[in-house]
Amino acid sequence: MHFSGNKFEDNRGKLLFNNDLNLSEVKRMYIIENSNTSIIRAWQAHRIEKRWFVAVDGDFEIKVVEVDDFINPSDKLIVKKYILKAETMDCLIVKPGFATSIQSISNKSKLLVFSDYLLGEVNDEYKFDLNKWK
Repeated sequence: MHFSGNKFEDNRGKLLFNNDLNLSEVKRMYIIENSNTSIIRAWQAHRIEKRWFVAVDGDFEIKVVEVDDFINPSDKLIVKKYILKAETMDCLIVKPGFATSIQSISNKSKLLVFSDYLLGEVNDEYKFDLNKWK
């Protein structure tokens, strides 16, 4: 689920916002900052964890695929692509059962990530080969 944010600007400065985003389920947060734009963090999936992604600096391309089998997933799954821009505080919500691929589009980009589980609360991390889905 993708929520486009927005911004307001006047003589005092800018206000970035995403008023449609509900974070009542969030238990923890962290920031991803890739060392350069050629780095791709792919493919990581969760069966039960829900995650929210918000670009807070720069832009990110996030690809998402619904995993059909966590032991032996199909190579022919449909990949959806989203662009998150910090200038409008876009948010992407990734439900359980999906894998993500994360790449910075601009240098020094920062991606704020929220999760509905505390670190170590569940054993729910699945990693697949970088080239599994294109």
